[in-house]
Amino acid sequence: MLKFKQNKLTLALLSSGLIALSTPTFAEETEEQKADAASYQAEKADVEVIQVKGLRGSIVESINTKRFSSSVVEAITAEDIGKLPDSSIAETIARLPGLTSQRLDGRSSRVSVRGFSENESGTTFNGREQVSISDNRGVEFDLYPSEVMSAVTVYKTPNASIEAEGIAGVINLETIKPLAQDERIIQFNAQYEKTSFDKLNPDGDDSGFRGTFSYLDKFLDDTLGVAIAYNTMSSPNQEKRWESWGYPDFEVDGENFSMLGGAKPFVRSSTLDRDSTMLVIESAPTDELLMTFDALYVNYKDHKRLRGIEIPFAWGQGTLSADTVDPETGFITSGGTDGQRLLVRNDFEDRDAIMQAYGFNAEYEMTINTTLEFDVSYSQVDRDIYSVESYSGTGRGDDQGLADNLTYNLESGNSGAKFTHEINYADYDLIQLGGPLSWGNGNSVPSDGQDGFINTPTIDDELYTLRLAATTSLDNGFIDSIGYGLSYRNRDKTKKSEGYYMTLDVYPNTLIVPEQYREGTVNLDFIGMGNAIAYNTKGLIDDGYYNLTKESLTDPKHENKSWLVSESITSAYLQANIDTELFGLALTGNIGGRYIYTDQSSQGSAYTVNDDGLVVGIPTNVAHDYSNFLPSLNLSLQVAENQMVRFGAAQTISRARMDEMNASIAAEYNDTPDDNGNFWAVSGGNPELEPKEATGYDLTYENYFSDEGYFSTAVFYKDITQWIFDGAYEIDMTGINDPATGELPATSTGTATGKVNGGSGDMWGYELTLALPLKVFHESLEGFGVNSSYTSISQNITDQNGNEFDLPGLSESIASVTFYYERDGLQIRANMRSREDFKGDVYGLGFDTVQVDIQGETIWDAQIAYDFGDAGFTSLDGLSVSFSGANLTNEPFVSTSGDNSLQVRDYQDYGKSYLLGFTYRM
Repeated sequence: MLKFKQNKLTLALLSSGLIALSTPTFAEETEEQKADAASYQAEKADVEVIQVKGLRGSIVESINTKRFSSSVVEAITAEDIGKLPDSSIAETIARLPGLTSQRLDGRSSRVSVRGFSENESGTTFNGREQVSISDNRGVEFDLYPSEVMSAVTVYKTPNASIEAEGIAGVINLETIKPLAQDERIIQFNAQYEKTSFDKLNPDGDDSGFRGTFSYLDKFLDDTLGVAIAYNTMSSPNQEKRWESWGYPDFEVDGENFSMLGGAKPFVRSSTLDRDSTMLVIESAPTDELLMTFDALYVNYKDHKRLRGIEIPFAWGQGTLSADTVDPETGFITSGGTDGQRLLVRNDFEDRDAIMQAYGFNAEYEMTINTTLEFDVSYSQVDRDIYSVESYSGTGRGDDQGLADNLTYNLESGNSGAKFTHEINYADYDLIQLGGPLSWGNGNSVPSDGQDGFINTPTIDDELYTLRLAATTSLDNGFIDSIGYGLSYRNRDKTKKSEGYYMTLDVYPNTLIVPEQYREGTVNLDFIGMGNAIAYNTKGLIDDGYYNLTKESLTDPKHENKSWLVSESITSAYLQANIDTELFGLALTGNIGGRYIYTDQSSQGSAYTVNDDGLVVGIPTNVAHDYSNFLPSLNLSLQVAENQMVRFGAAQTISRARMDEMNASIAAEYNDTPDDNGNFWAVSGGNPELEPKEATGYDLTYENYFSDEGYFSTAVFYKDITQWIFDGAYEIDMTGINDPATGELPATSTGTATGKVNGGSGDMWGYELTLALPLKVFHESLEGFGVNSSYTSISQNITDQNGNEFDLPGLSESIASVTFYYERDGLQIRANMRSREDFKGDVYGLGFDTVQVDIQGETIWDAQIAYDFGDAGFTSLDGLSVSFSGANLTNEPFVSTSGDNSLQVRDYQDYGKSYLLGFTYRM
């Protein structure tokens, strides 16, 4: 429970409305607190009011959300979210102490909290768990429009009332509360966006637009409040990408060497179109009843155009030569190949999603001491991906057409390799449609008949929640109130995977690109390959130039990647909210526990390939249940005026990734038993996975030395008692027929390989945070300030076999700095965030999740804005303009293959982006 102490700062914040905006949604606000706030309002006339607006106002508000929370939290508010130069809300969140993000196609999307990946954090919207457009639980935050959010609160230490689980913490996105506003608000916001790269693809975009309309008002004597916001965005993003096939090892004259196996560099032009609508209705028909309905609808379309050349090298057809060898690693940094046939790619990808979330909440003051709460919600997302590769070259198949002679030289700065070549890849008469490499399966399509490929994975994620809770005030000198409740969540996530071989309808001939589909050329000078042909692949497919063959007919991987995972979660919690004194010092906090019962199941298939090369599958349905009890303790001791020490301890869990829980398995029945005496050999998902488990401890000192400033130091420790690793386990195949024969075998026990629970270890670190308004040094520095944080993290994790393991998402150090100036309408700020190397998840072949080594990065953004009303131009009151730049130092995204930093897997150059906009508020 939040318990505000009477001091001038608190009264001033209440009088300006700041605390009302930052009240958390996690059942922390009691009727007693509301009464306290009302009494404080009555006393505000006796207190000097501090009126702070704009960026500095949001800093004050964020500080007080942190200061008065019963848990260890970090917060940002509407001023930060709406006015930072961010293409994604994840970039704003990533500036908070202990948090960082991973970029995906140039935009920050996945958030890491204190060294844990996005899959170890819970994400809620107005306190309710959310679905995701990814294959797993981790939320991709570029789905959520920052412009329609009022605040984000990150809970680093949990309490029993929070309706989400995560070892790392819980991130809560909040909408505005219209009844908390003092007046009607009508606001327009518009921005023009431009990339520093000119169009890298002739049919791409290098400029875009964002616009937001917001309306807030109160009616019926302030008993009915309405907030409506609509945001539309068409945001361009461009990239020059080097991507390798890999680096094979080979032996020459008894010496070991490694060399570039091949590469597929390309240029990408993307446009993210997103339309979002938010609605909040609050009704307080009586003093005892408050009802809130909120809705969020997002239509998300990410369109990509990618063109480049796949360049075989050591894994190709040609004769190899080595020119320069790195003496320390034996890696060939420059070399050549003669007689290679290259493949020109003209690809496109459409990723479409529709997300909707609806919630209803009612709070009723049943007695003067007891408040009841009812909450029900529904959220759902449909995501479809249509990803197309189109191939062209000098001939069909491995040994046909004109071959090229190439050299490569590794560029400095891990930016990949640069090539020389002899063929003109911009010649439409020479480079024709058709597969120049024999990539077909030789069964359902000829080995030289793969002229392209289409991936079409879909996700449907649906979640219902119901919560009943109550708070009873005690005021017994130690326990201020008791909170208790029940909740139920039901989630169904379905993935369907399919792929299609593309074969020209003129096969076995190749085809010169018809004139009406030509788009000119793309420039590939960044890899030394000159220009290459560019054509409209989608138009060719739509007009029937290709025949499509399902890959799932002969390739079982789509069976393994198609599944339904269901979870029914029933919870009960009890929490005592503490408000007392210890040795004359104010002590607040909470102690409680949450019991969680989980009934999970998965439906998939057990599959094999028959003698005809066709996939045969038999439906599977596996159920499993388990329970957890999660105690938690949060204490805050006010050791001096404006100074406090916090302690938190809690048992936490993170549920298994949903793609690892699926019941789709490759199954083979053998006539002879294996070493374990089992006749079934199985690989795939494990529907009986249970959560990762850890006990966390947090100790923090906070000093609030001014209304805009504080510093804190924190140490934290996680004792991990169970994680999830690759391993083997026994599986019961009762009722499953042998896919090869269709008959039920005599023996049902099997040995399965996949993910298993096990392992242990610990993770620890410290955080240093400073919010420093420079006016504390001299009044002439009014308006200047610095916000900064630094986090150091270490780990010691081993799997079930005692092998060392690196936590995904963990950077050993994270830092963030914001320099700002705001006064008389002028607002200037510059932001830096950095992180060291880490292991992260990216999309691999067929949109499989692949973990790679990602190099550290330092990213700079900046903004300048001018508010005419704050500057004294009364006739222009409400109008402000802004100009911002993102990724100003052009920081690339770099991943490597293994321990050799010279072996670059990915080098992604996104360039910079700029935003010019205005806001008008009535």
